[in-house]
Amino acid sequence: MWALLSLAIGSFGIGMTEFVVLGLLPNIAAELRPEQWAASQEETIGQAGWLVSLYALGVVVGAPTIAGSVARFPRRAVMIGLALSLTVFNALTFLAPTFELVAASRFLAGIPHGAYFGIGALVAADMLGPGKRAKGVAFVLTGLTVANVVGVPFGTYLGQQYGWRTSFIVVTAIFALATIAIAVFVPYHPGQPGRTLRAELSVFRVGQVWFSLGIGAVGFGGFFAVYSYIAPMVTHVAGMTEGFVPIVLIIVGLGMTVGNIVGGYLADRDLKAWLIRGLIAMAIVQSLLALTAGWFVALCLFAFAVGFTGAALSPTIQTRLMDVAGDNQSIAAALNHSALNMGNSLGAFLGGLVIALGWGYVAPAWVGAALALGGLVVTVVAFRVEASRRTGTTIPTAA
Repeated sequence: MWALLSLAIGSFGIGMTEFVVLGLLPNIAAELRPEQWAASQEETIGQAGWLVSLYALGVVVGAPTIAGSVARFPRRAVMIGLALSLTVFNALTFLAPTFELVAASRFLAGIPHGAYFGIGALVAADMLGPGKRAKGVAFVLTGLTVANVVGVPFGTYLGQQYGWRTSFIVVTAIFALATIAIAVFVPYHPGQPGRTLRAELSVFRVGQVWFSLGIGAVGFGGFFAVYSYIAPMVTHVAGMTEGFVPIVLIIVGLGMTVGNIVGGYLADRDLKAWLIRGLIAMAIVQSLLALTAGWFVALCLFAFAVGFTGAALSPTIQTRLMDVAGDNQSIAAALNHSALNMGNSLGAFLGGLVIALGWGYVAPAWVGAALALGGLVVTVVAFRVEASRRTGTTIPTAA
């Protein structure tokens, strides 16, 4: 149990460093781009959203590269190295004096993210035993979802009161604690001797892996299109003060925590059915949020639903990737976070784009609904292709 808790501390830190930026975008934008902030707050917040996208791009780059390169090494040593890297790179964020250097530090901080979750999920899955892989994945992700209930709202409040850099001092301390805990409590866990980066990269020859990555990148982007801009939605659309932002973040985090647990359970029961239903549910709740965000009570209700559907899909997509990846489990487990952070980058970029274009702070919710439906299309096509290959038939096309 202490070993799993040690891994969860690191995932808590990742959840906090990834998402605390979202509640502090106005504060970061105002400090690092004061002249632009004075001229146009919407444009400045939209550009500050690039910090979210750059972190996500770091995950996309780092997850397959690191996971593929270290597959042969003992997993405990790898996890210590990843936790230490997260400590150093997040320290750079609160030390960086300019927007450009903060942006560079966010990219670096994202690089170990996917490999940490991917390899940690394999360790947790082995500890829990056969038939509970999705639950093992969900356990590692628990730290991330709890971070959205406790860490992100606390970090947001701390950043609003004492400066946004204070939040990253706390994040750095959490990763330092995780590094020590993993070194002390996680037992030796062998890697896959003989596995090379070239062998791991053969996973990209599997067509269903590409479909699964597409589901995560497009469908999960719907979650981040809204979550990236939840702070201005609370203050500018619902008309509440800045102090209500942490409250809404707690509500989203509660939805994510419940969704993560339920998603792991449903994925173990019927992965394909839940994947389709989850994406449909996400599109519906995003649309309802867009229509009712001006009413604070409705915003809270559908913010919870957005968090629930997004988190419930995460262990489902990761388990799907592991199912279709064959022997390439290390890189497959990490690739899920590449896919989800492609969605993070895409959702944050498109959400910021529609805001910068002057379409309003509710526009990202419509972007989110569209992306969820796009993920649904990819899912349906993937399942049809898989079914046709099993039966030896071809997919009919329109005349």
